[in-house]
Amino acid sequence: MFDSGLGGLTVLRRLLALRPGQPCIYLADTARVPYGGRSAAEIRGIAAELTSYLKKQGSQALLMACNTSNALALDVAEATAGGPVVGLIEAVAKVVKASRVGVLATPATAGSGAYGKAFRSANTQIIVVEVGCPFFVPAIERHDLGSGALIEAAKNYLEPLLAAEVETIVLGCTHYPLLEPLLQQLLPSHIELVDPAIAAVDVLSEMLPAPLPHGADAFSGCRFLVTGDPEPFAAGLEHWLGASQKVEWVKLQQAG
Repeated sequence: MFDSGLGGLTVLRRLLALRPGQPCIYLADTARVPYGGRSAAEIRGIAAELTSYLKKQGSQALLMACNTSNALALDVAEATAGGPVVGLIEAVAKVVKASRVGVLATPATAGSGAYGKAFRSANTQIIVVEVGCPFFVPAIERHDLGSGALIEAAKNYLEPLLAAEVETIVLGCTHYPLLEPLLQQLLPSHIELVDPAIAAVDVLSEMLPAPLPHGADAFSGCRFLVTGDPEPFAAGLEHWLGASQKVEWVKLQQAG
């Protein structure tokens, strides 16, 4: 699986909770984080590069742990991966049953309209409101989850969703589940927050062999790779997952 940085760890955490010890390569493209403000052409080129690299590492299935690349480059990954590709957007669109849905996402994902298209392919009557949240990913990468500026930004992003009377809000960036406690404080209790990683991991799990016996070390099969400085990512990994793991630097042609 790959993401621009720490966010995809929320997907990995879901996978390892279901399948501890699952052999996995996690590639964080920290040299180019965040993706949300990049052009579609850039994101498609990045997705091709990362997918090709993971294929060369022996990957047999790919989980796109990045909504932005999923929204703009799913076809690129499918053409490059050489095996099954699981997308967060397509997986969650099949399980959400609400008639009015809000989506918090990066500007690139929200601008693509990918969530709306996916939901309407299953239900033409559904109302989907997508909001781009440029402040969120940089704050999360800095481990800054409690500042007044972040709280004010979150209130602004939620305002159009509340005005649309949504019943469910999809966390349309893998970084955003780390903000779930804050968002729950700001939302009425009847609005459900949905993490697409749950649906995506369920889809992926059906493709994989039987899980290892209970009691396996959750991270024993994982390799962590970054395109930027390994130290900040290693610190973030320990902070968010409570695990100290070796992090390897890899050089990609376009990263940096």
